[in-house]
Amino acid sequence: MKINIAIDGPSAAGKSTIAQNLCKRLGYVHLDTGAMYRCTALKALEKKIPLSDEEKVCEMLKDTEIVLTPDGRVILDGRDVTSEIRQDHVSMAASDVSKLQNVRKDLVKRQQEMAKARGFIMDGRDIGTVVLTDAEVKIYMTASAHARALRRLLQNQEAGIETGDLESIEKEIEARDYQDMHREFSPLVKAEDAVEIDTSDLTIEEVCDKIYHLAEPYLSMQEKES
Repeated sequence: MKINIAIDGPSAAGKSTIAQNLCKRLGYVHLDTGAMYRCTALKALEKKIPLSDEEKVCEMLKDTEIVLTPDGRVILDGRDVTSEIRQDHVSMAASDVSKLQNVRKDLVKRQQEMAKARGFIMDGRDIGTVVLTDAEVKIYMTASAHARALRRLLQNQEAGIETGDLESIEKEIEARDYQDMHREFSPLVKAEDAVEIDTSDLTIEEVCDKIYHLAEPYLSMQEKES
């Protein structure tokens, strides 16, 4: 039987990159929950719905389809928005909609349904504390604000996404951290049984190896059962 792995942490800590690489190694599926909030924010922005209007955003979600494909694409109502949702202003808007309790309830329910089959690596802000409290392996991934800003800048440049300079991105990341950690519902916190990994000075391979080592006992059991 496969397991679920939960990865939490602040913006641009490398959660999605690590999850994608681990999925390739394990043959698992990556569920990027942050992408779901970004899709919600993007659609609300496009429809000019105030991000603080919980009732209207929730009403919008009733007629919203978000698909996360095994190859890492994000499909919003049939449209590929994989790059679009990574723009800086969408990141900040996603933090705003994630404060809304009923929006979180809707998306968390979708996430839990997706993960029931197991064999998923899910990353976000409240995976180990709310969404997958029974995940066999829980990681809290972090990095310095400067390291995260540099990653986001390079990532945006490589993807051809319009972006600010390093200093402005770092300030946005710090603002996003504050919002995520101080929101009323499901704030970003480390789960009591999560292992913290600071990725500031680690390579992707090194981080993947650390998490694989933590998952190994469960994977060994999986192989015996099969």
